[in-house]
Amino acid sequence: MVGWAGGLVAAETGPARPKQDAKGNPIRYAATGHASNYDETKVGRYVLPDPLVLANGRPVRDAATWSNVRRPELIAVYEREIFGAVPAGAPSVRAEVVATEADALGGKAVRKQVVFHFGAGERAVALNVSLYVPAKAAKPAPVVLQLLFSNPPGIPQLAKMPFNDAVPVEDIVGRGYAYAAFRYSEAQGDHAKTSEGGVQALAYGPGQTRPAAGEWGTMAVWAWMASRVLDYLETEPTVDAKRVALVGHSRLGKTALWAGARDPRFALVFASCAGEMGASLARRDYGESVDDVAANFPWWLVATFPKYAGRWNELPGDSHTVIALNAPRPVFVTGGTEDQWADPHGEFLALVAAGPVYRLLGQKDVGATVLPALDVPLISGSLGFLYHTGKHVITAGDWRAFFEFTGRHFGVTGR
Repeated sequence: MVGWAGGLVAAETGPARPKQDAKGNPIRYAATGHASNYDETKVGRYVLPDPLVLANGRPVRDAATWSNVRRPELIAVYEREIFGAVPAGAPSVRAEVVATEADALGGKAVRKQVVFHFGAGERAVALNVSLYVPAKAAKPAPVVLQLLFSNPPGIPQLAKMPFNDAVPVEDIVGRGYAYAAFRYSEAQGDHAKTSEGGVQALAYGPGQTRPAAGEWGTMAVWAWMASRVLDYLETEPTVDAKRVALVGHSRLGKTALWAGARDPRFALVFASCAGEMGASLARRDYGESVDDVAANFPWWLVATFPKYAGRWNELPGDSHTVIALNAPRPVFVTGGTEDQWADPHGEFLALVAAGPVYRLLGQKDVGATVLPALDVPLISGSLGFLYHTGKHVITAGDWRAFFEFTGRHFGVTGR
């Protein structure tokens, strides 16, 4: 028979197969016959696509060729093959400030609740954004914009959330940053039938019931929404929209990387535990795999993405390419010892492989080629990394390293 455990799995003909390895790492069995690997000796050899080689085979030797030729090539390929492109019929957007709290956080901040209206009329979809700005800021504040699983601070929480977001809002504001956040699934769900509604459905033409070939999966929708929030921040005089750091964890870290690649206005990206199809190298075959994403979360990506199940080496790029598309802007990536599913080693190696693009553009790379010691951040360049002791979360140490990394690039010296 064919089993089901969060997605399609291979036919079971023998005894029950383990659901985790000896160290507690989850094991999934894909319809391709693939089982999750956590053994470095089984990673095997792989060759990464070179981001500095044009589609015609010619090398990229200068910043102009990267910016004007290679980068657009890669964006087009990723839109067609991986994330999907924003359709021509993407809905209109209107931002409305519906509440202002002058003494939020005990007087430390001014809080605004902004409702984004996608589309119009009965079919319109709403997105609630909380914005906290330091109350005594002498000049426009840089912004930490975070994609959340839960409702943002200041908005009543959901009864059930996939993750508990631990948001250090007071610390962020105390360091001199504004903080903005929204719940990623409010305007576009995260489930197998999500294309039946939300922002995606607003873009459909007559008779259309799902995104057309090559059109956006949900990660591209969530990334597009982040850009629409940035549009609003550009109109807000109390913040500096040229210094916006986009933060996402897990699938939202994947989303943040694509948002940064797609929209150069994001000045910095923090991708926490972003894993497969985000920050870790798919070709390593370690932890979560392309097969897992294709079977369990096909709506995240373009409709044709499942064709790459079992054919990882045919992917037009890998996570290093997505990271490189953010260059020369800083990218900070984290992983945890108890989160081998997200392949922290593969995340680090992706940063290493993105280094040549950063160096070409005059920036410093991650600064190492060997996985660093635990809890020791590499944050002296424009590519940052921290391998924390712990689980699939943004730890307090991650936030501290993020602020040191971001503060250096944004010129923020608070605390």
